[in-house]
Amino acid sequence: MSVLPPVRKDRIIGQLPKCFNKGAALNTDNEFHNKVKTACQQQRTGTVGRFKISKVIVVGDLAVGKTCLINRFCKDVFDKNYKATIGVDFEMERFEVLGVPFSLQLWDTAGQERFKCIASTYYRGAQAVIIVFDLTDVASLEHTRQWLEDAMKENDPTSVLLFLVGTKKDLSSPAQYTLIEQDAIKLADQMKAEYWAVSALTGENVREFFFRVASLTFEANVLAELEKSGSRRIGEVVQINSNSNNLYATSKKKQSNCCQ
Repeated sequence: MSVLPPVRKDRIIGQLPKCFNKGAALNTDNEFHNKVKTACQQQRTGTVGRFKISKVIVVGDLAVGKTCLINRFCKDVFDKNYKATIGVDFEMERFEVLGVPFSLQLWDTAGQERFKCIASTYYRGAQAVIIVFDLTDVASLEHTRQWLEDAMKENDPTSVLLFLVGTKKDLSSPAQYTLIEQDAIKLADQMKAEYWAVSALTGENVREFFFRVASLTFEANVLAELEKSGSRRIGEVVQINSNSNNLYATSKKKQSNCCQ
């Protein structure tokens, strides 16, 4: 039996990270849900032995910076030589949240129309969707509606966390940024998504953003499992049922006909 090495010290999350903008946030709580904290305290005693993984898909127009965003966080690199993603690629990033091992599968999907059908087959089963647009390209923001619609065809909208992320913040002038941010916040509110603005080139807000994604998906993951299995109390401690294979109760998915 293989044993995973310890989680990197810079991937340990002990408190709920702050949102980027309180006007466009999934929640504005300062701490993790009490039920989640209690369940995780019991996890440290060894009564809950489930390794948790959440699937996150990253979608958006061609050349908005999806791959650069992922690479900046996972590898701390920025490649100026642009190469379009063909189909899909993914990275696995390991965390420790409230003492519990947790991983994000980050699925980097192609933005080109000719690869859209291939990429969409990997949308199914996502716990979070990151919809990326370019802060210097208003059209890419407008197109996020369609990307969201495509992603939701393969997922249960009630079980997916949404993030609307503007990239290339370093290239946007203050005036330009102010205007597009206003539109982005309005759109995020309509989508019920959390808004962030980042720069893969400088790294601005990238780490904070992915820590936020990891924390909120972890919290939703634990709460869904507690609700699904029914929380069991041993003394005064909530224990997560580790027999559940599916961390989210999802409805039967609609099959895609795009490539037939």
